[in-house]
Amino acid sequence: MRALHDVPAPAKLNLFLHVTGRRPDGMHLLQSAFMLVDWCDTLHFERRATGLSREDLAAPLPADDLVLAAARALQSASGTALGAHIAVHKRIPSEAGLGGGSSDAATCLLALNRLWGLSLSVPELQQVGLRLGADVPFFLGGHHAWVEGVGERLTPIALPRARFIVVKPPQGLATAHIFADPQLKRDTDAAIISGFAANPYAFGANELQPVAERLCPGVAQALEWLASLGLAGRMTGSGSAVFAQVPQGFDCEAIPEAPAGWQVRVCGNLGAHPLVGWAPSDDSVGG
Repeated sequence: MRALHDVPAPAKLNLFLHVTGRRPDGMHLLQSAFMLVDWCDTLHFERRATGLSREDLAAPLPADDLVLAAARALQSASGTALGAHIAVHKRIPSEAGLGGGSSDAATCLLALNRLWGLSLSVPELQQVGLRLGADVPFFLGGHHAWVEGVGERLTPIALPRARFIVVKPPQGLATAHIFADPQLKRDTDAAIISGFAANPYAFGANELQPVAERLCPGVAQALEWLASLGLAGRMTGSGSAVFAQVPQGFDCEAIPEAPAGWQVRVCGNLGAHPLVGWAPSDDSVGG
């Protein structure tokens, strides 16, 4: 196998996000439910004898994008001398809370694990991924998940199929700015998964949202736009994208044109990550 083409990297939505505390090292402790949706970047991989390179097929990616970082981390973890050329067709907006960079990194780990013949297991890849970003292990896990800790404690969950309108205002938000804000609520009592499961699309809140609305007026404007459609929205992740579940009978074809510079997309949740099964799930069969 010398190449893998049209390899998807799906976005995620946080159905809720609570901050339950902070570790001595400053990392925040979270509870959330992550849901995979069908808004995807696409990556293409060609195996090389050595060296790593990246090509941007759509919007230019920043120099510190996680794709090459993931490839280098996998080289280091496995000891392989093989390289790759990676082309990225970026569709998921950055600084949106949709997990696009982390998803690209996870897809890179899964694809190069296969292309380089490493046979590392999902848990082994998750150990590599956690060093890249807190959301990467979720995308490697392959399923919607109840997420705790700093993102490393994952419990797969089932979710009813549904559609969502996702709105990204022109402004982005840097995650670090949200978590550094002194007004962020950091002491929410821990929730239980059974309480969430009773009403998954109306549970809890996103506790980063008040800070985000203050730092980025586009967040509040996007929520107001959803409210004008009769939809109750909330922010995903650290923003700036917001979303609302589409009720039965809602005519998505009749959605009015959004303000200039906004991205609006109707998404469905996935049954599983498109690459589920690309790596063995058991540590004992890893390389």
